[in-house]
Amino acid sequence: MAGTSDKEGTPAAVVPSAEVVEGIQSLHERIDELHRLVAVRLEVETEHAGSWLHEHADVSRHRPRLPAWCRPTKGEMRWPVAITTAIGIALQVAVPGKLALVSPTWILPAAQGALLIVLVASNPHRIDRQSSALRSLSLMLAAVLSLANGWSVALLAIGITRGTMGQNAKQLLITGGVIYLTNVIAFALWYWEFDRGGPVARALNLQTQYPDFQFPQMTSPQEMVPPDWEPGFIDYLYVAFTNAVAFSPTDTMPLSRWAKLAMTVQSIISVMTVTLVVSRAINVLPG
Repeated sequence: MAGTSDKEGTPAAVVPSAEVVEGIQSLHERIDELHRLVAVRLEVETEHAGSWLHEHADVSRHRPRLPAWCRPTKGEMRWPVAITTAIGIALQVAVPGKLALVSPTWILPAAQGALLIVLVASNPHRIDRQSSALRSLSLMLAAVLSLANGWSVALLAIGITRGTMGQNAKQLLITGGVIYLTNVIAFALWYWEFDRGGPVARALNLQTQYPDFQFPQMTSPQEMVPPDWEPGFIDYLYVAFTNAVAFSPTDTMPLSRWAKLAMTVQSIISVMTVTLVVSRAINVLPG
């Protein structure tokens, strides 16, 4: 019987036909080809993955950092605020004695100079030292400067309106200019001292407060702003000067209520000084 051996019940060996052998060989060839295609594909994918990782690593390496005003920095230099404050103190010496808060007139500038010397000696290079005592002294200096200048403004306004001051146009213009410039310096100190908690809080990025002033660099495209820019005293001095000249904010906007109120008070003092002094000087000019 076909398919069985001589011994009944034992199956005979099946000999594969030529077609079956050919089909098996063809299948092996296809498997080998598939292996080759998979190997090539893996090589390509590996290269693409490597280049992708390289590109993204390069992007992360060149990714722009946070702007300086949003991260801790080494603090701003002491000398701009120290020199400007010294100028404000020196300007008070030029104020006539009858407009001074304390007599003799040199006492108050001397006290302010002593406070300034203590502040500079305690932290001479960069303002990055957190100290409640130093901050209190700094605020006291700004307060005394503002109080003395506000007293002079009030007495000058009263003297001009009563006709007891302003007979000399030259002296009147000098006095008005001194008071005007001192007012700019005093309010620059206030803006600098209170914006986001003060210069030390800004340097350490304590994030205790939202920004009180919005400078143009904060909203400009990153390619237009140096990566290490952060507001310093010169920026606040510029804000105070432009507010005194324009009687309103210019390129820097006050955000908090205290900043708006402070700029309002500064504008009132500036416009009152300019109006009274200039109008009186014109009336007494010869000819």
